[in-house]
Amino acid sequence: MTIKFGVGQSVVRKEDDSLIRGRGRYTSDHAPEKLLHAVIVRSPHAHAKFKIDASAAKAMPGIAAVLTAEDVAELGLLPCLFNFPDAPFKVPDYPILAKDEARHVGDAVAFVVADSVEQARDAAEALDIDWQTLPSVTGVSAAAKDGAPVIWEDFPANVLYDKPIGDKAKVDAIFANAHAVAEVSIVNQRLVTNYMETRGVVAEYDAKRDHLTVTLGSQGSHRQRDLLCQILGLPPEKVRVITPDVGGGFGTKIFPYREYFLAAFAARKLKKNVKWVADRADHFLGDSHGRDNVTHARMALDAEGKFLAMDVDMLADMGAYLSMFGPYIPYGGAGMLPGLYEIPAFHCRVRAIFTNSVPVDAYRGAGRPEAAYVIERLVDACARKLDMAPDAVRKKNFIPSKAMPYTTPTGKVYDSGEFVVHLKLAQDRIDWKGFPKRAKEAKKKGFIRGIGMASYVEICGVVGPETAVVKLGEDGNVTVLIGSQSTGQGHQTAYAQLVAQQFGVPPERVNVIQGDTDLIATGAGTGGSSSIPIGGVSVERATKKLGENLKELAAAALEASSADIEISDGRLQIAGTDRTISFADVAKRANGDAEKLSASESFGSAAGTYPNGTHIAEVEIDPATGATRIVDYVIVDDFGVTLNPLLLAGQIHGGAAQGIGQALMEQAVYDPNDGQLVTGTLMDYALPRADDTPSFAFETHNVPCTTNPLGVKGAGEAGTIGACPAVMNAVIDALWREYRIDSVDMPATPERVWVAIREHERRHRL
Repeated sequence: MTIKFGVGQSVVRKEDDSLIRGRGRYTSDHAPEKLLHAVIVRSPHAHAKFKIDASAAKAMPGIAAVLTAEDVAELGLLPCLFNFPDAPFKVPDYPILAKDEARHVGDAVAFVVADSVEQARDAAEALDIDWQTLPSVTGVSAAAKDGAPVIWEDFPANVLYDKPIGDKAKVDAIFANAHAVAEVSIVNQRLVTNYMETRGVVAEYDAKRDHLTVTLGSQGSHRQRDLLCQILGLPPEKVRVITPDVGGGFGTKIFPYREYFLAAFAARKLKKNVKWVADRADHFLGDSHGRDNVTHARMALDAEGKFLAMDVDMLADMGAYLSMFGPYIPYGGAGMLPGLYEIPAFHCRVRAIFTNSVPVDAYRGAGRPEAAYVIERLVDACARKLDMAPDAVRKKNFIPSKAMPYTTPTGKVYDSGEFVVHLKLAQDRIDWKGFPKRAKEAKKKGFIRGIGMASYVEICGVVGPETAVVKLGEDGNVTVLIGSQSTGQGHQTAYAQLVAQQFGVPPERVNVIQGDTDLIATGAGTGGSSSIPIGGVSVERATKKLGENLKELAAAALEASSADIEISDGRLQIAGTDRTISFADVAKRANGDAEKLSASESFGSAAGTYPNGTHIAEVEIDPATGATRIVDYVIVDDFGVTLNPLLLAGQIHGGAAQGIGQALMEQAVYDPNDGQLVTGTLMDYALPRADDTPSFAFETHNVPCTTNPLGVKGAGEAGTIGACPAVMNAVIDALWREYRIDSVDMPATPERVWVAIREHERRHRL
């Protein structure tokens, strides 16, 4: 069978036609009849006691309800789903609406429902709120200091947990006798996700059935349904959650948010439909933020440049409350700190700290970009310490392929990979050896050049299990029902290709249904680059199982043995003959065997997959302005197996662009004096544009994964993980070559680079 649309083919995304024609349907497009509109009222203070008088607001025209903490007291608390089984920490209350005390700018204190958005906003402004400000602290380093203002009485030092990984005594002993020690102190700054589509929710209440239908943008409708039921105290059969098209997620749309429960509660209370859609200010002040770690890392070295031991001290900002996976992100990410290297001894101290800021949780990569940034910055520091080339120190310390499977000091088991190979391929592609000549030419024009690499590894593909149902319709088309959720990745195309691999049908004959808890029984959702490693396996297995069923039905129709039936180009035929039957005819003939027109399979894996690769960035800096321009960028990745080269390239380009944004321009900044979010709009928070990103050169050097039935390793977050350290190593390489400046924190803005150069010149004059 010639498979035109199967695995490995560059099939154009089938979902794009409707999207570019404006036929996409997002949450904000959903407008049922008799619809009320809501706005959320947020604290303008970082920490304050407050009292609300809503009487005047309730009396205003068109106001249906003004909900405060007392009105929603029956609702449960927002959940934190991570704790340590051996030494559990107490989880402070995260209420649906803050009661009496607000703990960050943007903390939700009221929910106003009205006939129109304008009326709701007018009433929100009319609320009489008595604020009594309290001392506040933002910035994880400031919050960890003795005498810092306290966010929660149960945590007098603002420390949620102080958790070690590894053997501290062993590491200290090695450092005491090491030939050399390299170290870095770095900031992995706070980020705001800024997906194109802000969050929204429409809650529809059917009083006759006492039933809620909740439409919202998410990364998995089943998790949202289960949490709605938990917090509202309803059985699952009383709640249906629908997730339509989603304009970006990046981890941040996995979590439950207050507005979902408030809209559902208001709809039941008022017996009307309620809609809330975030504006960009709501996004900055109400959606979980990402990253925000301050880390000091050291590496002990022998005289030849071999790594002997690694020691890390990490402070991780949790914000004012614990978001769903927030406490896990720094601790889980720390498990990837050894990277691709043989490091005999390892220790990391992870401290999670409360601050008066928006809660922090998973953002594209969820701890793995933070880990890759630490180790790759540290490896370059090792090279400078011993006057070695950055590629030489990596090659000397890479885990050899023959050592696979390899268990790291943090217990991760890498199953496969050829790390030296993808590094060499990337070097060849960018012409690493020709860099000195290019740097010399740039110098003549008044610019300085730098080249930096980052060889990363991450873990993904552990979200699950996921169940796929594959059905054949009477029209001969195939339907896939699955609980993962596309937020722009191209699941319609990817899953269709897995069906095409078995049946030979073109993508337009495969319909993928996601995001509806009434149609799909279960779902793990999308996160951790798991949709193809987990969901893809389920789809493949269910399709194969359906194929066996169809062979039995075709055998009966063609009066042959099922063992002699083959599937090719969407038809079933007796092998070696021209006797065939179409999918549609098989479906119509099923009659009493209709159950054979559907198949279901589940897959989950605790082992995970370990994609890896090398990014190399070449930059040019104007020392007069501090402006950095990326002049070349090469990526060579190992994803095990490539399902669709076009989809893969899009994922990697997008992820790398986000990493470049963090490296050079993005940063959520709080005023240290009053806790105000200074970068609270897109006028203040810089995002990368097309002319900020290079033309990426991307290729793969795939080594099939041994722990995944498809051989794939996951790819959705990888571009972000490799980009930050590659770009920053390039920036520092340029500054080191010219000025012996060995440290600049992200984002390496023109101002920050310019100040570093001017400070060097000032010291040099002295």
